[in-house]
Amino acid sequence: MTGAGSRAGAHAPCRRLATLDLGTNTVRLLVVDARGPEWRPLHEAQRVTRLGERQSGAGVLQAAAMARTVDAVTEFARLARALGAEDIHVVATSAVREADNRAEFTALVRRATGLEIHVVSGEEEGRLALAGVSGGLPDLGGTFVLVDAGGGSTEIVRAEHARPRAAVSLPLGVVALAERFVGAGPVDWGAFAAMRREADRRLAEALPAALLVPPRPPLVGTAGTVTTLAALDLGLEGYEPDRVQGHRLGRPAVERLLGRLGRLTVAEREALPCVEPGRGDLLIAGIAIVLAVLARLSGESLIVSDRGLREGIVHDLLAGGR
Repeated sequence: MTGAGSRAGAHAPCRRLATLDLGTNTVRLLVVDARGPEWRPLHEAQRVTRLGERQSGAGVLQAAAMARTVDAVTEFARLARALGAEDIHVVATSAVREADNRAEFTALVRRATGLEIHVVSGEEEGRLALAGVSGGLPDLGGTFVLVDAGGGSTEIVRAEHARPRAAVSLPLGVVALAERFVGAGPVDWGAFAAMRREADRRLAEALPAALLVPPRPPLVGTAGTVTTLAALDLGLEGYEPDRVQGHRLGRPAVERLLGRLGRLTVAEREALPCVEPGRGDLLIAGIAIVLAVLARLSGESLIVSDRGLREGIVHDLLAGGR
């Protein structure tokens, strides 16, 4: 099984549970079999619903985006129950926590599925992502900095022995950046430069000194942009989590991918292996954030983690948290 080991866990009853991570761009399902603190994945699925579409200007979740997301949650909840999940835990992040109409959305999900949504703060989102990443990359040890560049926000956590020591959650996500700066055609390099300056400015304003003190620890990246870039860098014909996990994504590789992807339209990017429908514009915005983070934290590469928030939710549940 995956996760923390324990002799006591070997005698604990087995339970099947599911987590649903409702991100600003993607809904992710994970169904696991757990025994004590140990667990193994049984089924994983995800769907791009872009819940945060046009939210940054309006301040509210849009009706069509909510409908798409409720449909995905309903389907995934039905699947989890069909697989025998005894508990289904739903966590929502940036898009829902920042929406003026979040009560409307949570009521829609409750009415469609009977499930309650736990809306996490940026700090809690970073902590849960760190738990998922640390469980999947146990050899990291020591000190590292986690970068979780998501659809609606970016969490940066300095970790020591898998525990958060300094953290920040920035309202800097790929969805809002893509809507402002990325079109449907090949990249407009003037617009990309403006987007990169925006990412640089946000990081310069918000990063606490504790994240900048030397020595510079290894950087670890998670979320859809980083894992998709890793799959493209590896030349995978289909997404392979085990090969993406632990891949070192260097700054030169990110810059090469920017040049390659920048020559393509959104539709052409989404025709590439391992690029989901709905991610073609977001990859360009994600690259701007990744390059800005590498520059600000004096990093030359990211160690890629396929695991993140949804695995962290499992860890938290089995450790006795919410």
